[in-house]
Amino acid sequence: MELPESIGVLDQSTIEQVAPGHPAELLNRLAGVHVNNLGGEGHMTAIRQPLTTGGVYLFLEDGIPTRPTGFFNHNGLYEIDLAQAQRIEVTRGPGSALYGSDAIGGLINSITRSPGDTREVTGTLEAGEDNRYRGLLSLSGPLGPRDRAGLQLNLADNQSFREATDYRRTSLTARWDREWSPTLTTKMVLAGSRIEESGASPLQAEDYRQRPTSNYFHGNIGFREVATWRLSSELNWEPSEHQLWSLTGFLRDNSMDLMPAWMLSYDPNQYRVAFHTAGLMARYRHRFSEFDLEWISGVDVDFTPSTYREQRLLLKRRGPLILDARPSGRTNYNYAADQLSVSPYTQLEWQPHPTLRLSAGLRHDRFAIDYRDRLPNDVSEIGVFEPLPFPARHYRPDSQKVSFEQWSPKLGLVWDFSTQHNLYFSHRHAFRAPTAGQLFRSGAVADTTHLQPVTAVSNELGLRGQLGARVDYDLAFYQMLVENDIVSLIADDTRQTVNSGETRHQGIELTVRAHLTDQWTATLAWSHSQQEYRDFVAVCGADTCNFAGNDLPRAPEDVGNASLAYSAPDNHWRIELEWEYLGRYFTDETNSHRHASHQLLNLRGQLELTPQIEVYARLQNLTDRRYATYVSNQVGSPDLEYRPGQPRSATLGVRFRY
Repeated sequence: MELPESIGVLDQSTIEQVAPGHPAELLNRLAGVHVNNLGGEGHMTAIRQPLTTGGVYLFLEDGIPTRPTGFFNHNGLYEIDLAQAQRIEVTRGPGSALYGSDAIGGLINSITRSPGDTREVTGTLEAGEDNRYRGLLSLSGPLGPRDRAGLQLNLADNQSFREATDYRRTSLTARWDREWSPTLTTKMVLAGSRIEESGASPLQAEDYRQRPTSNYFHGNIGFREVATWRLSSELNWEPSEHQLWSLTGFLRDNSMDLMPAWMLSYDPNQYRVAFHTAGLMARYRHRFSEFDLEWISGVDVDFTPSTYREQRLLLKRRGPLILDARPSGRTNYNYAADQLSVSPYTQLEWQPHPTLRLSAGLRHDRFAIDYRDRLPNDVSEIGVFEPLPFPARHYRPDSQKVSFEQWSPKLGLVWDFSTQHNLYFSHRHAFRAPTAGQLFRSGAVADTTHLQPVTAVSNELGLRGQLGARVDYDLAFYQMLVENDIVSLIADDTRQTVNSGETRHQGIELTVRAHLTDQWTATLAWSHSQQEYRDFVAVCGADTCNFAGNDLPRAPEDVGNASLAYSAPDNHWRIELEWEYLGRYFTDETNSHRHASHQLLNLRGQLELTPQIEVYARLQNLTDRRYATYVSNQVGSPDLEYRPGQPRSATLGVRFRY
């Protein structure tokens, strides 16, 4: 209620009630948020942006980005144990001056569980159709008068409803809190995950309708293997009630081996990308009570050396099926890039009147990258390489140093015009730095090292409060302009990648939570958006097209979620019916085809057998509806590709606490 931003929060009780097997099952309960399911825990996100693989979202754990700038992964939420988080916060729209690159569409911050003052053990065993199994374990308690520790383990094995699409994950999160004195505390968190995922192909229309369980990838085609860990240590010193010093050091280590499925038809390859990070986040907060003023200032420093190695593949096909892949002996790319970012920021919050709060902030991000090409000069950049008969281009920039910078201001206002309602306004800037791949894996473009950050300017007006004693509401209107987007075009018979595109995103988001009686509760989360090209010229096939005036593809017009729940008077059991709605959207940039909307019903129930043992069940897609989580087509092609959604499926689980 005090922030000039649109924020949704999912607390621990909600997380446990949903028991999400996929991030979509949890996050889609929030207005303006849609996460789709691409198999396993793979996903794309749409928050004030289309469903996209682009780096327009910032994923954090305890306020620390899980990946450095330039290494966004649209599946990145599977690197976080969301199912055992204490709280998940979603900020819709650009991040404030306290955050850096990628927070254009929004940011998702997962808060690790705070260890308790008493010993507690929680375990969950879960089984579902299609050989889906999961085990969760949480240990928490004191280690002494000043120390508390917690440990969470997540083991999952999912064969999925489609052929050859198995998924496995192992995640560990450990946290140690210590109170050195009444004014000095520390928190240390170690989080790691290992993920193994088989490729799941999109399907042609006929197979989607008649054989939705089929998969064109067999063996290891389209595989993904991720190994990641993060270590952070946070120190908070509060020498007085007016001051707080915060210092957080962190390390990251991440490697991913991937066969990009979307490139198999024109540039089959397999690559390995790895990075190692050492970072520091320092912050100082001071409250000037005599002026009703709070000042926050800090600096983020991130140093990330990275490597990238890509090998061309030879494929074995049979019709639309891809049965096998083996190295061709050619290395397309082999480079190293060391990135240093330094980002100071400051923010003021002033309350000139008990009903009025004003805020202003400014952040400056500077990036310096030392890029080194490791391939010998005699490795050809252009040639006809097996198995494709047409020439392939793998241009490589010369070794060099690249730098760019960006300012991000913000303004905010919150007005409590009554005891139960307030109004807020925000003006926020954000940006997305070009990724390492865009800069240095230039493909068919001779040079992309000149690219600059994509920028966004957002204005938002919100109204929120309570209607009587039982209804809460949150209403937001927004408009965002994204400029200097990175587009590919053909100029002077040469393919180029430049900062040129401009898009507009505007819409409305509504959340209503009603406690109808002591036992009955209902929620509604709804959003409507219009996303269009303002000035956008880009490659379409062998030509360059102007998409100005068209709607952005894969941008649902309406997204809705509603639930009705009943809890028994003794709270020994609970049942919930959930409705999900995804509106229609265009499937390509020319707006030649619009995919229809779909709606789903899900049923969840919990039963407490004893104070220590609880059983739960969820039945997803109650009516067994045929639907697609993602539909697209290449510009100029009438052939649609479908990602089939989960048919009706049941999951049973037991949770125990001691």
